[in-house]
Amino acid sequence: MPVPFRLRRLDHVVLRVRDPGAMRRFYCEVPGCAPEREQPGIGLVQLRAGESLIDLVDVNGKLGRKGGAAPGSDAHNVDHVCLGIEGYDEAAIVAHLKAHGVRVGDIGLRYGAEGEGPSIYLFDPEGNMLELKGPPIPGSGFGGGT
Repeated sequence: MPVPFRLRRLDHVVLRVRDPGAMRRFYCEVPGCAPEREQPGIGLVQLRAGESLIDLVDVNGKLGRKGGAAPGSDAHNVDHVCLGIEGYDEAAIVAHLKAHGVRVGDIGLRYGAEGEGPSIYLFDPEGNMLELKGPPIPGSGFGGGT
């Protein structure tokens, strides 16, 4: 069965961090990211990195606690990797994933580098979470959406 979508680019990377303030300063001052959006209720700061985003998740926040121990030699730092795709047909994508025995996670609307849009979480054979991110809802984000 052919893949029912086409990969476009890396949409965003989510880093679990112990010191959100220091990490925000680093990513803004060193590589030149710009603050995009903050959701203090879940401990999330999203930074613009060119056409993509780098998300910083406080390990002590609502979202960060789901990832277990803080990053270190025995804990992972990356929460998930998001791939922007074209040809977002949720039913076809889910059928494709299930045909390959892939464990499918939550499906919903999420904010990414281009704005709010549909996405599907899935897991690779070693349990790493990936996200397939469809097109943004017009007017929902960066550049007014596309």
